[in-house]
This record gives sequence, C-alpha cells and structure tokens, in this order.
Amino acid sequence: MMAFSRVTALLVAVLVGSNQVVANDAAETIQRLDGSQITASELDARIKAITEAAKVHGLAMAVFNENQAVYTRAFGYADQPSQKPLRFDTEFYGASLSKAVFAVLVMKLVEQNVIDLDKPLQSYLQEPLWKNRGSDWHENLADLEHEPRYKDITARMCLSHTTGLPNWRWFEPDHKLRLHFAPGERYLYSGEGMVLLQIVLEKLTGKSIEQLAQQLVFTPYQMTMSSYQWQPRFEPDYALGHNPQGKTYKKDKDNSPRAPSTLETTPADYVRFMTAVLQQKGLSKSSWQEMFSRQIRIRSRTQFGPGANEQTDAFDPLQISYGLGWGLLQTPKGIAAFKEGHGDGFQHYTIIFPQQGIGVMLMSNSDNAESAFGYLLEASIADHYTPLKWQGYIPFDQR
Repeated sequence: MMAFSRVTALLVAVLVGSNQVVANDAAETIQRLDGSQITASELDARIKAITEAAKVHGLAMAVFNENQAVYTRAFGYADQPSQKPLRFDTEFYGASLSKAVFAVLVMKLVEQNVIDLDKPLQSYLQEPLWKNRGSDWHENLADLEHEPRYKDITARMCLSHTTGLPNWRWFEPDHKLRLHFAPGERYLYSGEGMVLLQIVLEKLTGKSIEQLAQQLVFTPYQMTMSSYQWQPRFEPDYALGHNPQGKTYKKDKDNSPRAPSTLETTPADYVRFMTAVLQQKGLSKSSWQEMFSRQIRIRSRTQFGPGANEQTDAFDPLQISYGLGWGLLQTPKGIAAFKEGHGDGFQHYTIIFPQQGIGVMLMSNSDNAESAFGYLLEASIADHYTPLKWQGYIPFDQR
C-alpha cells in the first residue's frame, strides 16, 4: 500500500470541509504503533480527505490508547440523500461484529458451567439436532439428517469457524446445509456454525439469544442501545446503508435474532464493548486468554471468495489464525485481534493490539468504506499489519 503522504498529494483538491463531522472529546495527541503521534485535528483532516476521495458516505471511528477510547468521531451522513448527519450515537446495523459479542456471551456461559467448549453439542440434547425446526429459516436443521459428522461439532469449533458448515446455506448451490469437511479439520468462516451453537444454548438455558445477550453482555457493559433485534427505541436516529453510488438501501427491521449477524448497536455502545475487551472486564483472565489463543492456523489466499480455497505462504509472517470469535495476527507488537462486519451498505472493521493497549474501530454505512480502511488504519495508528488483500480491502486508488 502506498504511503499516506503520497495519498495526501493525490487529495489536495478535495474539499474536505464538505464532509459533515460530529466530534466527541479526544486526547490532544494519539499514540501510534510505531511510536509516532498524531494530533486529533490532523487525524480529522486526514480522515475527511480519505473518506471524500473514497466516496464513503458515513463513517464512525474510534481510536484506543492505553485500553480506552481517546478519539471518537462521526463523519458524513446517516442518510446522505436527506443530508441527515451521522452521529456517534446513531443506531447501526452491526453485521458480523455480532460474532465478537457472541463469543463473550459464550465464554460467560462456559464460566457458569452451562456449556463446555469441547463437548459435542449434540450430547447436550436427547433429540437429534436435525429434527429442530422453528418459525424461521435458521432454525431448520433438517439437512443435517444426512450429515452424521455434525455430531462431532463443539462450541470451540463454532467460535473458531472449524465446523465444516458453510457461511450461510443460501451460498450453497442448492441452498442446503452440508459439511464441507470433518469438524475441526480446517478453517471455513461460518455463520451457520454459530447459529447451531445459538440453538443449543437457547435449549439449554430456556432463554432466547436476545435475553442472554441483554443479561450477560449488554447490561453489564452498559450497552443500552444494543440488541440482536430491532427495537422501537432505535427509531429516532438510525443509519441507512448506502450503495456505491450513494443510494440508500431499505432498512431491514424484521430480522429474527441471530447470534452471528443481527446486532443493532451504536458506535458509542460498541466502544463500550471494545473497552471492556481491552480492559478484560467481565471474564476471568483465563477466559480472555483462551479467546485470544490460536485455535486454527489459516493459510488461505483470501478469507472469502474463490481464494478461500487456495493455499498460500504469502501471509506466513503474520501467522493468520482464529481464536474464539476473533481473528488473530502475530505482529512485532504482539498478538492483534480483529473482527470485521459486512452487509449491504454496512462495512466495519475493528482491530486491537492488547499488549500495546491500542486499537481502532471503523463502522461505516457505505459500500465504499472497505476501500478506505487501509489508509484509515495507517493514518490513525500506523497499522501496517492488517492483511488488506486477504480481507479483500483493495484501496480505492488501486482498483
């Protein structure tokens, strides 16, 4: 990726003042991974230039130093056609940021001896899981009747994406659930795997995923504007997703709660969550250590798409792997843990460097955001470690 100074030279003609910005209190200077500093005002200017050039319609961003947020900003619009400004407490569709929240929820249940990470999920139930139905599509597990290997799937496999199940059944040619390999054999990103764990936990506890999340995560972390389903209290101020041309998508308000994908939250709430993770609050030290320990090494060319089935040594220095709910990188600054989110009109990325107490949260309601992530990470904390090609985050000026 080209140095930011060269990008700046390309952007001198950008009218950065036209991009709406809502600022919260911030430290005067921000510490970066390479030992350098950047002032909050300088970072404001760089972010506005980058988002203007990449045509990012809205962006909420937080930077963490010493395990707490020192910079929180909202840029652009919650709804660009109506010129509604984006705020740091605007409701967002969280997409797969849901999975990081779910991982903490599961580890709390592990600590309560409700579930064991390595006990097969089927062994908790008398009735075969494949008989499970329900009122929504994700509860129908009938296809697993002919996949007996599912009986070996554990909670650890669900959180580390090693179940063998696909990301979502609708990506399969026949839209049916199947195992692509024996559970535990290798990595394959899977929302379906986490849904399977959700179903078992709901049966074991007699509580819905929403009830569990409120009890175990949202309330303890004071995430008062977060839920796994749409709530009436979100109506006054929520973000619409934007396609690459700036047209808005219709807001989906009728999703059934799904642990890996339906989180509704605000940037302010998700900062509270990330702060708790960085400060290792709410779980035992051993649980946090387990969460950020390598469960499976990943050597695929890309995380998604055709490249996910191709092996490469290109990323060996980073030792890309998965923990429990979070991806992991081995860097000169220690382990880095990342989690992204992607849906129609919403693109998010978070990365933390626990040993440094440094991290970034990027939440956007624009299909163009991922093309700016590399430059935003570089400008804010000098993150040169996120594998942009593996993530598919091709910079906007290199497409």
